[in-house]
Amino acid sequence: MFVLFSVLISIVLAIVDYLIFGSSWSGPLSLIYSLAVLLPSIAVTARRLHDTGRSGWWQLIELIPVIGWIVETVWCATAGKAEPNQWGENPKAVQSGAGSPVAY
Repeated sequence: MFVLFSVLISIVLAIVDYLIFGSSWSGPLSLIYSLAVLLPSIAVTARRLHDTGRSGWWQLIELIPVIGWIVETVWCATAGKAEPNQWGENPKAVQSGAGSPVAY
């Protein structure tokens, strides 16, 4: 959901930048927003990689053009592991009344 809303906000800001400033690439509003969500984006991606059982350092694979982007997109789009891993419990697991986790 974070990525969805971030993309939607970026599109709206790009349109506003174009209408106000006439810049066709990246205006000041888009730049400010990009800087504001840089750290949260890194944190959200690290959390998503942790859910799949990978270290957050795997984000550095993005430095490999095209191949790295595809690999990380696939990893972030796959379902997380149902069992707990070294980074903690499955965030989608809810304790039921019987005490066993139920994965959604």
